[in-house]
Amino acid sequence: MDDDFSQGTLRTRRKNESNLNICELSGPREKIKKEKSMTENEIGTIIIDTSINIHKELGPGLFESVYETILYHSLIKRGLNVEKQVAVPIQFDGITFDEGFRADLIVENKVIIELKSIEKIANVHKKQLLTYLKLSKLKLGYLINFNEELLKNGITRIINGKL
Repeated sequence: MDDDFSQGTLRTRRKNESNLNICELSGPREKIKKEKSMTENEIGTIIIDTSINIHKELGPGLFESVYETILYHSLIKRGLNVEKQVAVPIQFDGITFDEGFRADLIVENKVIIELKSIEKIANVHKKQLLTYLKLSKLKLGYLINFNEELLKNGITRIINGKL
């Protein structure tokens, strides 16, 4: 498909070997790369990597809201679509309730992140995230407790059904 622009011609083609869409602008030799839609697991890898980097930099002991704001901005900086404090409606008995729950972060409309900065994660926190996944019809969630000395001990991956 060729479109004319004042600076040149935009040609779009698919590059199969790297799964990237490449747009080339003839004339001023610009290349714009846009990744195809990522899977939940690919998004999860970025979430974990970013969370670990934040924890290495700041350590444990800050309020949950601080980690939430920093993770939100860090994920956006990495090119992800992130929504913060999202009110998710639920349906019950034929009635839609506008605010069934608030998800801390929803990434790429595919992954819920629930953040904590508490002494210890309880089973109720895991059950709560699984319920959020079921109600939102999403498949993957992460419960991340930044109050751990080693963050890998504070990360719980919850799956709703199969990925």
